[in-house]
Order: sequence, then C-alpha cells, then structure tokens
Amino acid sequence: MLTLTLLRHAKSSWGDPALDDHDRPLAERGKKAAPDMGTALAAMGLRPDLVICSSAARARATLDLVLGKLGAPVPQVIYDDGVYMATPERLLARLHRIGLSETGQIPHRVMLVGHNPGLEELALLLVGSGAANDRARMAEKFPTAALAVISFNADSWGLIAPGAGRLEHFLTPKQLN
Repeated sequence: MLTLTLLRHAKSSWGDPALDDHDRPLAERGKKAAPDMGTALAAMGLRPDLVICSSAARARATLDLVLGKLGAPVPQVIYDDGVYMATPERLLARLHRIGLSETGQIPHRVMLVGHNPGLEELALLLVGSGAANDRARMAEKFPTAALAVISFNADSWGLIAPGAGRLEHFLTPKQLN
C-alpha cells in the first residue's frame, strides 16, 4: 500500500508586484494555515518517508512550517524545479520515477508540495474512489494549504495510475478553524 499526500502551498503574498512569481513569500494567512495543516498531518500519523517539493519560495516556506509540526525529521526531502507550475501529467511522471530511498527501501508515504492548477488536476486524475462528499469538495475547490491523502493498492510508484487511488482524506484550513 502506498500513500500520497498532495499539499498545495499556503496562501502567498502579492505585496511586492515587482517580485518574480517563483520568489513570492507566504502571506500572514499562509503562515498560520501551514503549521495547522502540519499539526493535522501529525495527528493522522501521516509523516512522509519522502517529500518532493516545488522549488518556489512559497512552497518551501509551507513545507518548513508543516515539517516543524511533524515531530521526527522526514528521511528525505527533494526540492524539484520541475514541480513548479507542472501539469498533472508531468507530476504523475515525477511520481512514477520514485524508486528506492537511500535506505534501500521504497518510500511508502510520499508528500508532493506544489501548485494549482496542476496539483488539483493530479488529485482529480488519480482518485477513483473514496468518500463521495470529500471527492465532491475536492472537485469543487482545492484551496491554498489544502491537502489530499490518496492511497494506492500498489507496490511501486511506477504502477500508480489514473483512477486507481482512493481518497482517504481531503482537508482544508477552513475545516480546522
């Protein structure tokens, strides 16, 4: 069984219009939401074995705040330029390339931290089952700092396929307040 957590970066700031999109920091709302999501992940026992994170400043900052709430360190974190504004097909191809970790084990719990629309479209592409109300909420809107937890009955990340995932949780910051 493999578990994928898709985490959209927290709310970013548009305060400096001259700043490149890749370099935008988190807004105050994002700085509050990200650790709340980390606390929720910790409560669900969903500490990842591997994190693949967009190299954008807002994604990295979101991840830092989430990881700060998970307790023990994550064994491996990869910052990947290719995740920044990637299509769902590109994100799926990246997941398919996950292999053995440095410990010689396949990571069973992976977190992907990225951006919309690609992240939301990937979630919708992968999910084929799960609670109908969570699936409907996810299809309606995948807001900043939201996370989708999807499980796969597979032994390898190369075998995950569209419609093969089961949505276990869909959580938004609004639900935590």
